[in-house]
Amino acid sequence: MNLILFGPPGAGKGTQAKYLVNRLNAHQVSTGEMLRNEIKNNSEIGIRIINDMNDGKFVSDEIVNKLIKNVIFDPQKKNKLIFDGYPRSLSQAQNLDLLLNSSNQKIDFIFFLNVNKDTIIKRIEKRKILEKRSDDELDTILKRYDTYMETTKPVLNFYSKNSNFYEIDGTLEISEITSKIDAFLNV
Repeated sequence: MNLILFGPPGAGKGTQAKYLVNRLNAHQVSTGEMLRNEIKNNSEIGIRIINDMNDGKFVSDEIVNKLIKNVIFDPQKKNKLIFDGYPRSLSQAQNLDLLLNSSNQKIDFIFFLNVNKDTIIKRIEKRKILEKRSDDELDTILKRYDTYMETTKPVLNFYSKNSNFYEIDGTLEISEITSKIDAFLNV
């Protein structure tokens, strides 16, 4: 089973993805985590992306798609993928469809965790203290949220027509969101 978790930064995608990884014996595909690892490892990709991330911009589709392709074609992860925050643009969504088709896979469920800006700011300010993430500065948060809303709207429109697309109130408590996802998965 392959899933997509959508939502603005701080919506709880990572929290739900971690739960689903254990519940479904799957693999979390967090582009944010992958990119932070590239930065931490001071790789060539990491050096290219650090300025964009700190400015609240999204990393280029070319870089992200290259990282995603490696995951999709990993035979140990086939049909066990939970996409956390990917795709973020229409071209990424189209790329994901092409990669999945060419690897004989599909997306089984798409969950959109819908959360308002005020809730996001409160959550990310709390996360900054707990996780000490460098990309959780208030200015960065606001830029990331606005960029997300602008660039991801076409992606939501692209997927919302699918019968496997579900919108969930992301302002609910973690356990309530988890229960709603479980109900849709029927597991």
